[in-house]
Amino acid sequence: MSFSGKYQLESQENFEPFMKAIGLPDELIQKGKDVKSVSEIEENGDDFKVTVTTGPKVLVNNFTIGKEAELETITGEKVKATVQREGNKLKVSLKGISSVTELVDGNTIVNTLTVGSVIYKRISKRM
Repeated sequence: MSFSGKYQLESQENFEPFMKAIGLPDELIQKGKDVKSVSEIEENGDDFKVTVTTGPKVLVNNFTIGKEAELETITGEKVKATVQREGNKLKVSLKGISSVTELVDGNTIVNTLTVGSVIYKRISKRM
């Protein structure tokens, strides 16, 4: 199953506790909690381009499965990491944040981010 497509955030759990845990200021957390982000994924073999648009902020990450790449985190920091693919899941660890993006069915992506004991879940539907 291909990840390629555009997905809109439909629901999320634990947004505020997670954003506090990674050090985002309260003002940004309040601004961002009701914004419906749109993720666009382009998959070409093992090469991926992921564009996430949240209000005025656009985050673009390009990577190849199994190869180290420079990825931008939610906080805007750039870190080197390697994305692994396990079936319909993309897994990566960025500075203590574990991220698993799972293609649940052809139309639903679940992104689970974990830092310490805080788990933040984002559910997005294909547009």
